[in-house]
Amino acid sequence: MYIEWTERAAGKIADKLEGQKGHLQLKYDTDGCGCVVSGVTALWLVNEAEEGTEKVETNGIPLFVETSKMIFLDESMKIDFVPEANSFQLKSPNQILNPRMSFFNKM
Repeated sequence: MYIEWTERAAGKIADKLEGQKGHLQLKYDTDGCGCVVSGVTALWLVNEAEEGTEKVETNGIPLFVETSKMIFLDESMKIDFVPEANSFQLKSPNQILNPRMSFFNKM
């Protein structure tokens, strides 16, 4: 799996991290969805990479993804930031996986 950060997304995430030490995780959140296939992706900043995650290849900012949830994601994806929506966007060449992806500081 490869995830590309656009320049806008990399700049915005750097602002949100504000020099904090931690690990960024692309979380496939199923809380309140009722079904594991109805999850929503989000960016989480956590103290330690969770068990069951693996570091994926990126063009810069390190990112961890839950191994068991990789099946719901595409092999090549891009994280962008949309200023008009004030949110991140997760997309692939085939689809937009989350047009309004949130960032949560879980530290």
